[in-house]
Amino acid sequence: MRIIKLDAIDSTNTFLKEISSAEALEDYTIVIAKQQHNGRGQMGKKWHSKTGENLTFSMFKHIKGLSFSNQFYLSIVTSIALYKTLKLLNIPNLYVKWPNDILSANKKIAGVLIENLVKQNRLEHSIIGIGLNVNQTEFKNLYRATSLKNSSGKTFDLDTVFFMFIAEFKLAFKSIESRAFEALKAEYESILFRKDKPSTFQDAEGNQFSGFIKGISSSGNLVLLLEDQIIEEFTLNEIALLY
Repeated sequence: MRIIKLDAIDSTNTFLKEISSAEALEDYTIVIAKQQHNGRGQMGKKWHSKTGENLTFSMFKHIKGLSFSNQFYLSIVTSIALYKTLKLLNIPNLYVKWPNDILSANKKIAGVLIENLVKQNRLEHSIIGIGLNVNQTEFKNLYRATSLKNSSGKTFDLDTVFFMFIAEFKLAFKSIESRAFEALKAEYESILFRKDKPSTFQDAEGNQFSGFIKGISSSGNLVLLLEDQIIEEFTLNEIALLY
């Protein structure tokens, strides 16, 4: 495992993509930065992090033979690995908010951005960006953000948390290698935020509606039970959970 440590960078995902296009990278090449000036999350959102207090890193992962239609299982594995890492650290009230935010007591503690290279309908490699709030305690204008320290009252060693996650990810990834997709899906759904609870959603046009989260499809779409017992699937571009 090759680890590149930086004091500051615009985006660890962008930096890792640039070097991966210039040279052949070994599996689990990781870029970790004390500060990201332009950290990115899902749907173009920014990831805000105080220098040296949190974990912001990106990981290069070779993907052998995983079809494009099954790419969401990489998101599942990453979410499960983060969840289990925080569980081992005794962080309370943990859930995965679809597709791959990690929550503690309904507040976001970690986010994931995965960018895949696909050739002939198969994944070649992925760059997995992780933002994990560790020791930061104040989040200006981000009232739904929290950290390990806020959730537990403890200060954590960043390297310890980082290597715990890598160990959990490698363990979880074995389920992809063995094609244990149904087991991965079931585990993910068992920790899914607001599953089987009445929830409010907003569509791409800004319209709000109610429904029950029933799980995910094999392609990673969110499956909702709507009025009149209608089951419908939604992509990330189509819907947002408003809690």
